[in-house]
Amino acid sequence: MTDTAIREQRFEWRAFDAQGVRRRGTVIAPDLSTARATLKQDALYAVEWSARGPAPQPAARAADITQFTRQLSSLLRAGLPLASSLELLAQASKDSTRAKGMPRIVNALARDITAGLGFSSALARHPAQFNALYCQLVEVGEASGALPAVLARLADDRERAAAQRAKVRAALTYPVAILLLALAITTALLVWVVPTFKQIFDGFGAKLPAPTQLVLAMSAAAGRWSVPFASIACAIVFTMRHVLRRSEAARLRFARTTLRLPFAGPLLATLCAARWSRALGTLLSAGTPLADAFDSLTHATGNAWFDRATVAISAELRRGVRLAPAMREARCFPEAIVQPVAVAEESGTLDTMLLDVASLSDRQVDEKISGLASLCEPLVIVVLGGLVGGLVVAMYLPIIQLGNVV
Repeated sequence: MTDTAIREQRFEWRAFDAQGVRRRGTVIAPDLSTARATLKQDALYAVEWSARGPAPQPAARAADITQFTRQLSSLLRAGLPLASSLELLAQASKDSTRAKGMPRIVNALARDITAGLGFSSALARHPAQFNALYCQLVEVGEASGALPAVLARLADDRERAAAQRAKVRAALTYPVAILLLALAITTALLVWVVPTFKQIFDGFGAKLPAPTQLVLAMSAAAGRWSVPFASIACAIVFTMRHVLRRSEAARLRFARTTLRLPFAGPLLATLCAARWSRALGTLLSAGTPLADAFDSLTHATGNAWFDRATVAISAELRRGVRLAPAMREARCFPEAIVQPVAVAEESGTLDTMLLDVASLSDRQVDEKISGLASLCEPLVIVVLGGLVGGLVVAMYLPIIQLGNVV
């Protein structure tokens, strides 16, 4: 828990507004005097206060953090002081119905800045919203006097990463959703429609074709085991989520497995390599030493297997190994990335090369997403048509044979 979260308390109040109407509510503030000042800003006159204990930690969406970064960069470019910019953003976010946690976070940042704390140190008190890479770049921007430019670059990178995540999610979600829909339709046909046909077939008194017998057997199994199977599947999913949250070894195995998936695995590996290269290139271009930059890359990719490789590469660098051999030893990065890094180390242009490699990887990700989407559409149609069409044909085969006999 951060220091800011420990200081903040929940206060219930009863008050009158400017028209004399009785009001009541809850405010979160570090102390009672700050809570009183907050109500005065809203033209409320409190008559009763009661403390309700520590407030929960504030939460904010990634999109809210990106918007905050972009807006703060714009205000600083316009010449406003940092503390005034934060207070202005806190008031603006307070009026938003979607960014409920941002006013508390930005107000806490403004209080810390006013108290003399550095901006990067104030951000580090909110690790759930501002990771080590974010804080490291802000620290570099503070030291070099280029904080607005650093914040603008951070906003660009976050927007680019969000757009890529949306593309990957769309490319993977569409075929999975269609296949699940096909499975649901097939199950419904087996459970409710096929038994009706079975009653008709029982009156024929003739031997049924093999496809029809197979479908009837599947229908009986579905009617008997569909509910237990669904319950077991839900239990497995719940257990996996619980284990992944609690076990580092399980997260590593799951991350490694996702990178080995057909079609999706190479796409995710390229995406992680692009994020890693861009984060390291951004740190190096801002003036961070190579060995120190790895302290901020621990969670840069969002993949536990790449994060472990980052720790291993950092250890190799501190032993005197160069970056390209350390990357090759980690066995996460494709040779198309390692080889340019080796050349850039010799020429002293590592930061530029990493950013160029990241841009190239981003384009490769976009191309793979487009190719995957174009491949999935006909594949999904074939699978859906095969499942439903196969069931229909199997059910009408006995009727067609009976018609031929008659």
